Amino acid sequence: MITKYLLIGSLALVVCTTKAFSQNRWNIQNDGSIVWKTNGRLPHKDHIEMSGEKISLWVEYGLDENHRAKFTRTIVFPTFRVLPDNTRSHISHTFQDTDLPRIYINNRMIDYNTIKAGRSGSINYDVNEIIHKGIMRVNAAVSSPVLVNMKRTFFPSVDKPLAIEKFDIINTSNQDVTVACEYVKKEIRTNAERSKVAPHSILMGTVGDGFKTLKPGEATSFSVYYLATDTPQNVFAINPEQEQRNRENRVKEITSKLVLETPDQTLNTAFDFAKIRGTESIYLTKGGYMHGPGGLSYYAALWANDQAEYINPFFAFLGDKIGSKSAMNSYRWFAKFMNPEYKPIPSSIVAEGDGIWKGAGDRGDAAMIAYGASRYALANGNIDSARVLWPLIEWTLEYCNRKMNAEGVVTSDSDELENRFSAGKANLSTNSLYYDALRSSVYLAKLLGKPKAQVDKYQKQADALKNNIEKYFGGKVEGFETYRYHEGNEVLRAWICLPLTVGILDRKEGTISALFSPRLWTPDGLATQAGKETFWDRSTLYALRGVFEAGETEKAMNYLKYYSNRRLLGEHVPYPVEAYPEGNQRHLSAESGLYCRIYTEGVFGMRPVGFRSFNCTLRMPKEWNKMALKNIHSFGKVFDLTIERAAGNKLNISVKEGANTKKYSIKDGATQLINL
Repeated sequence: MITKYLLIGSLALVVCTTKAFSQNRWNIQNDGSIVWKTNGRLPHKDHIEMSGEKISLWVEYGLDENHRAKFTRTIVFPTFRVLPDNTRSHISHTFQDTDLPRIYINNRMIDYNTIKAGRSGSINYDVNEIIHKGIMRVNAAVSSPVLVNMKRTFFPSVDKPLAIEKFDIINTSNQDVTVACEYVKKEIRTNAERSKVAPHSILMGTVGDGFKTLKPGEATSFSVYYLATDTPQNVFAINPEQEQRNRENRVKEITSKLVLETPDQTLNTAFDFAKIRGTESIYLTKGGYMHGPGGLSYYAALWANDQAEYINPFFAFLGDKIGSKSAMNSYRWFAKFMNPEYKPIPSSIVAEGDGIWKGAGDRGDAAMIAYGASRYALANGNIDSARVLWPLIEWTLEYCNRKMNAEGVVTSDSDELENRFSAGKANLSTNSLYYDALRSSVYLAKLLGKPKAQVDKYQKQADALKNNIEKYFGGKVEGFETYRYHEGNEVLRAWICLPLTVGILDRKEGTISALFSPRLWTPDGLATQAGKETFWDRSTLYALRGVFEAGETEKAMNYLKYYSNRRLLGEHVPYPVEAYPEGNQRHLSAESGLYCRIYTEGVFGMRPVGFRSFNCTLRMPKEWNKMALKNIHSFGKVFDLTIERAAGNKLNISVKEGANTKKYSIKDGATQLINL
């Protein structure tokens, strides 16, 4: 039965891979951006989110079967709130193309939504390409009979509650052209009774509007701004060109650190894009920097899974200053809810810190926090930060210990899917995370000079839990020697991958076979439960990392290439997504951090064991001769990690730190301790 599933699964991957690569809608450009040339295969519609410290800009865009374009912008202002305090109490507004100022070329109005003369006197607007890389660019031809090119640029401000839609118009004809843009100013104001602190205004308006004559080859620009303010009579100065430069510099700042270099351009580019989405979505709130998932729903708030578990350990490798501040701030916020009675910590802290959410009870949140905080503390490499985090780590470990049942596994009310699927009284996810947190805390306790008895206690608890995970969860499910997600569960679940990511490899063969069988693997990655259409990218991303960590490099790489190609260059781009059908595949940002961790912890096998040291267990595909992570900001250092294939099944490791380089040689798949 398993052999049959494996054969079908392999054939399915070949079919899916061939189809995905042959029908890519997008292509990678030399500057690392991706472009969609809009000829053919219509209609098509997609959406993307871009964020800054005070804003998130969500753009839905597409062309219908007649090549008519449509753009919808939803602007979210995370720190402008209404009452009552809850997760979604930010203000937002949606603007359509019909809200834009009218633009006239030689006294004829551009109709954004048609390529044929529609309303009397209008002229064609024909989108020919759309480009993404932290900024969305739309290039179009405007004609009938004159010809100008229009470049539209969508981007959020880096540090203001402001989004810009910039229009550049270039005269590509051989005669003078007049361009006229109307002045527009529109205000939407919240009512005083519902507003928090004060009524909030959302303003839309123009910058650079007016009348100009362009000679052949000349260009002009104007912009539409979208902003929020509590003082509409006294709005800050708006400089679209400077805001664009700031956004471009911020994107460069993010992509210049932790640079992936492999022979595969798609993987390198997908990694860059994931860094952008994972890091841009940090909001400066009255409660400090708060990383938020986004998706038009989740802002100015913190979650035990998205932030504490998923993204923060990634920030410890990226070394982005704002990312690191947000990580420490999130743990400080959760630490405020420690209590001597060991009552559960809230699942989420919302409304800039003014509210909490615990609607699914204890989701195993303490295990999530302990797992993420202990990994972050080690890889961040700062003993002072580790000392700040230690009381929270210690408390969450003890909380989990107090939730043990008679069989020696941790109980919880639900898991991170919050009762969307069954989780039983004790689930594999919570226990895997708690086990890994204990392992990390053994290292951390030693570094912080904690008593030997405490170190030994954590080690014994980890050893016992590993055995109990096997006894309680291990078993045959649908013919595979893998894990039951919870007691009584006899259907394959995606989260059976988690033990692979925490060093529990006793059932790796059966688990990997189950993950990639047609029962779980779908064209969009892992189904949450066998036989259901629902998928959540987070489990696929954990699984890909886990399969690398289990040493199945070639198999993992095949699926990673397929997944990366689909998410970066397919029909819905350019980032990992949250889920489907729920949320319609929103680009929630923490999933992008999980994508990057496939490489840092999976392919390069970096497991923190000290403030200046990590175990490096390499999984380089046989077809590659070299791979590297450059400009790593981690373990308190800045360094490059380069791997090259050598004779005799050996891999050469080069660790370059400033002017100093350390070299190692190990067998493929072996582990090397790296001391910086």
